[in-house]
Amino acid sequence: MTADGNEAVDIPEDIKSMEFEEALGALEEIVRNLESGQVSLEKSIDIYTRGTQLKAHCEAKLKDATARIEKITKSGNGSLSTSPLDSE
Repeated sequence: MTADGNEAVDIPEDIKSMEFEEALGALEEIVRNLESGQVSLEKSIDIYTRGTQLKAHCEAKLKDATARIEKITKSGNGSLSTSPLDSE
């Protein structure tokens, strides 16, 4: 398990090289396939596993983006401001 309570997932190199949008699209396709009920049990297990890898990759990309945004978001006096992006 990781520090945030999630299970650690080994992410294959082909997924690590994906941009966030590409990985998200692949994950959405997996969800559609699983929801269709037209996939064999063995194939469902395989694509579910890949889905967990894609999800972990997307979460890591989002966490990294959030950290980078927090680093560059400064208040008027130069101190770091970490307010949510959707706050106005």
